[in-house]
Amino acid sequence: MYAVVRTYTGQGASDVFDLVERSSCEVRDLFSDIPGFVGYTAARNSDGGVTVTVCQDKAGTDESVRRAADFVKKNLSGPIPTPTIGEGETVLHFAAGDRAGAQA
Repeated sequence: MYAVVRTYTGQGASDVFDLVERSSCEVRDLFSDIPGFVGYTAARNSDGGVTVTVCQDKAGTDESVRRAADFVKKNLSGPIPTPTIGEGETVLHFAAGDRAGAQA
């Protein structure tokens, strides 16, 4: 699997998370049909926030970055922050209830 983290800070960063929060259904639809999509999380912090997308491969996360940028540009009228992007192969991923491979 592959993950991408987009970190938004500075002017307009809080607006990105206001947009994500009020558009949760649209954001879900935006990412959920990406081939190999696994999950998406957005978290607010004191500087703006971060989003994390996990897909089966880099092609999926690349598509998520493209779609996120288009969505923000289309829906924000003020300053649009450019996120810092970190990405890489996942070394561990599990969800609530996952027990496969768990060690005591």
